[in-house]
Amino acid sequence: MNTKQRILDEALTLFSEKGYANVFVNDIAERVGIKAPSLYKHYKNKQAIFDAIIDEMSSKFEQQAQALSINGTDPAADAEVYRSMDEDHLIKLGNDLFAYFLHDSYTKRFRKMLTLEQFKDKDLAKVYSEQYFDRPLSYQGMLLGLLVSQGLLVTDNVPIMTLHFYAPIYMLLTVCDREPDREKEALKLIEEHIRQFDKLYGRDY
Repeated sequence: MNTKQRILDEALTLFSEKGYANVFVNDIAERVGIKAPSLYKHYKNKQAIFDAIIDEMSSKFEQQAQALSINGTDPAADAEVYRSMDEDHLIKLGNDLFAYFLHDSYTKRFRKMLTLEQFKDKDLAKVYSEQYFDRPLSYQGMLLGLLVSQGLLVTDNVPIMTLHFYAPIYMLLTVCDREPDREKEALKLIEEHIRQFDKLYGRDY
């Protein structure tokens, strides 16, 4: 791990432990084992470090999505994948993605930081909403809407159908953040959730 990566990694750890507002550039430099002027050669300020953490997290997700044979950000591309995916494959994909978001070190620490800061910092509260509500619902809404238009799913209210799919999964993620020993239970519930979703919205095998 090079110095730029170490700065991001240690900064994210500190943000998740102390909260974003309580961490200063000198704290990050000290944790990395360098002086603050050396850190500024890589990132001009704490906000730049934060932005780079988001970029790194996105890059890691793109790599994970590729490993799972999906795009992860392009609903049109993924609609073609989901068209030919049977229910068991869909459940495995759902469980794999859930495990990724639960265990990926970057994603886990980032979510912890936002959970701590959401009631203290309006800007970070907005980031939380974007990361875990607005963007997922936008992507999944477009994806499910395409599947509805192709006749694979049936509904007259795509936004509510999207909420039906996403909300229980995110709720289970937050439960496992608090109580890691409930992961097995959560994965079983996700399987049942996906099967029930298919029954409700008419996915036909």
